Amino acid sequence: MSPPVTASRRRVWAAGILGLLAPLAPAAASAQSPYSVEDILAAPFATDLIAAPSGAAFAWIRYDRGVRNIWVAEGPEYVGRQLTDWTEDDGQDLSQLRFTPDGRQLLFVRGGGPNRSGEIPNPRSEPEPATQMVWVAGLDGTSRPLAEGSAPVIAPDGRTLAFLNRGQIFTLTLDGSAPPGPLLRIRGSASALTWSPDGGRLAFVSNRGDHAFVGVFSMDGGAVRYLDPSLDRDGSPTWSPDGTAIAFIRVPNEGAQLPFSPLRSALPWSIRVADPATGEAREVWRASPGRGSAFQAMTGPSLIWLASDRLVFPWEREGWHHLYSVPVAGGPATHLTPGEFEVESVLPSPDGESIYYASNADDIDRRHVWRVTADGEPEALTSGNGIEWNPAVTPDGALAYLAADGRTPAHAEVDAGGERRPLVDGFMPDAFPFESLVEPQQVTFESEDGILIHGQLFLPPMSVEGGRHPAAVFFHGGSRRQMLLGWHYMRYYHNTYALNQYLASRGYVVLSVNYRSGTGYGLEFREALNYGARGASEYRDVVAAARFLAEREDVDATRVGLWGGSYGGYLTALGLARNSDLFAAGVDIHGVHDWNMVIRNFVPSYQPETRESFARLAFESSPMAWIDGWRSPVLLIHGDDDRNVPFSESVDLIESLRKRGVEVEQLVFPDEVHGFLLHRNWVTAFERSAEFMDAHLRGTPAAGGARQ
Repeated sequence: MSPPVTASRRRVWAAGILGLLAPLAPAAASAQSPYSVEDILAAPFATDLIAAPSGAAFAWIRYDRGVRNIWVAEGPEYVGRQLTDWTEDDGQDLSQLRFTPDGRQLLFVRGGGPNRSGEIPNPRSEPEPATQMVWVAGLDGTSRPLAEGSAPVIAPDGRTLAFLNRGQIFTLTLDGSAPPGPLLRIRGSASALTWSPDGGRLAFVSNRGDHAFVGVFSMDGGAVRYLDPSLDRDGSPTWSPDGTAIAFIRVPNEGAQLPFSPLRSALPWSIRVADPATGEAREVWRASPGRGSAFQAMTGPSLIWLASDRLVFPWEREGWHHLYSVPVAGGPATHLTPGEFEVESVLPSPDGESIYYASNADDIDRRHVWRVTADGEPEALTSGNGIEWNPAVTPDGALAYLAADGRTPAHAEVDAGGERRPLVDGFMPDAFPFESLVEPQQVTFESEDGILIHGQLFLPPMSVEGGRHPAAVFFHGGSRRQMLLGWHYMRYYHNTYALNQYLASRGYVVLSVNYRSGTGYGLEFREALNYGARGASEYRDVVAAARFLAEREDVDATRVGLWGGSYGGYLTALGLARNSDLFAAGVDIHGVHDWNMVIRNFVPSYQPETRESFARLAFESSPMAWIDGWRSPVLLIHGDDDRNVPFSESVDLIESLRKRGVEVEQLVFPDEVHGFLLHRNWVTAFERSAEFMDAHLRGTPAAGGARQ
C-alpha cells in the first residue's frame, strides 16, 4: 500500500517557498556517473512473449542495442536460443508474432506501418523505400519473407494464411501452392481477422468511419455475410469452440464528442451472439448506465469464449478495469476480479477453462501475474518486489512471462514444475551497470485539489556527496500510461527509466510522476475532469511535484528541471511556459504545444473555427498560450517523420522562443518516428539530455560548448 500523505505535504504552496528553505551546501558539481548512457541502454529488452498452441515452446522478440531478433525456448528444458539472425540497428521493427498450429513455425511482421502518405518508416534514410513484410521462420532457423502486409493469422490446418495489405484481406499458402492474392474487396478497411475452428470461414471487422460491421467470409462459397449490421461500431469477434456462433461487442457511435471528454459514462455498450450462417444476432448482455457504460478495451482479447460457454469481458462498473463473465445464453454478469486495482495482459488458458492476466492488485505500482476461472477466486501466481506481465501458457501447463525489477530489465522467465528461472542465462551484457543502479522508492503527494498522486523517487547513490542536489522531474507520455517501481514493460518507457537511473547516478534527485489521466489508479483518475485540452487540470500535479521536491532537505529548489516525451513533452513545455520561476530548464521530446493543431492529427474532421468555445479553451490549455512567460532554457528533440505529434509543433515553438530571446537547443532526427526506431538515436538523445541538464542545473559545460 502507499505511504500516507504527511501533514507537511498538505500545505498550500506559498508563493515564497524558496524563502522557507534553510540554506544547505550544494551538492558537488563534479559528480560523475560510474557508467555511460550507452552502458545502461545496452540492456536487452524482451517483448511479445507467446506459447505454441501444441507442443512445448515459447517465443518472444528481443532488442539488443537496436538489433531485433526472435528467440525461442523449447521444452522440457526451456533454454532460450536466438532464432533469426539480423545483426544491424536498422530501425525495422519486429511484431505480431504467431505460432503455426503445429508449433514448428513462427509468423511475424518486419517493418512498421504506413503513415497517411503510405510511407513505411525509414529512419536510416535508405535510398530504397522500406517495406512492411509478413515473414515465416522455422524452429530449425530458416526464415523467409512471404508477402507485403501485416496482421497474419493462420488457418487451423496450418496451410492458409490470411493477412492485411492496405486495409484489404489477402491470403496465401505457406507451401507456396497459392501465391499472395486478395481474398475479397471490402469498403473501408479490415481488421481483427479470426478463423473459425474448422478453418472454413474467416471473421473480420469492416471499419467504415462512423460505424463498423463484423463480417464472415465463407472460403468454400466465396461470399460475405455481415452479422446483424447496425448504425453502431461492432468489433472483437470471437468464435464459439464448436464454430456455430460468433460473439462480438457493440459500441454505440458517439462521434460528435469532442476530444478529452472524460469517458466516465456513455451510451451503454453490449455483447451480442450471432449465427454466422444467417447473420441473425441476439443481445446477451448490456452495460448498465453510469460507470462502465463507456467501453474500454484492454491488452489481449476483449472478449473470450470459455469452454464452459461463458463470455469473459472487461467492465469498469466498480470504477476499475476488471474482468466479468456472463453465460452465452444471457443473464447477469459475474465479477471475477473484485478490488481496487486494474487488469491487463489478458490470456485464455489453452483448455479454455481459465484466464491468465497481469494486474497491480495489492501492489499498485507494480504488476504481477494472476489466474482466475469463470466461477473461482483469483490466484496470485507471482509476487514480491519484481514486476511480471505478458503471461503465456503451453498446453502442458508450463507458464512463462516477462519480468523485471528495479535493477533487472525486461526478460523472459519460465515457471515449469514450480521452478522460476530466466529462459536465457547470462542475458545481461558485461557493460550493463547492474550493481550501480538504485531502487526507486514509492512516494505519494497531493495536488492542491486533493488528488493523490503516485511517483517513483530515484535518490543519488551513497557515493555521491551530500547536501542539496539538483532535481529532475519526469512525465510519461500517453497520457494513458503508468510508470512503475522498476524497468517498464513498454520499450519507450524502458528507455526513459534508464535515463532516470542515469540522472540519479550523476547526483540528481529524480521524481517520475504518474499524473492524473494516466492508468493504474481507476476510472476516475484516468478520466480526469478538465484534463488536456479541456483545462490542463493535470498541470496541478506538475506544480505539486515541484512542491514535493522543494520540501525535501536534499533538493536545491533553485535547480529543478523537468523532462518528458510526447504528453510528457507537453507538460514539460507547459511547466517552462507557466512557471519558469520554478523550473530552471527542461528537455521537451516531441511534445505537444498547441492542442488545436495536434487534435487534427487524431481527429482529421476537427475544425477549430467551428468549435470556437472549445478551441479557445484548447489553446489556453496549451504551452503556446503562455509563451510570453517562458524564460528557462529548453532542449527540443524531434524526429521529422513523427506520426503522433506533428514535427511542426517543434518548428512553431522554436520560432516563438527565438523571437522572445529564450535559450533553445535542438536535436533533430531526419526520417525518425515518434518512438525512435534506431537505438543510436536514443543514445544520442539521452546523452544530449544529460549534457543539457548538467549545463543548466549543475553548471557543467557541455562538451564543445553550447549547441544550437
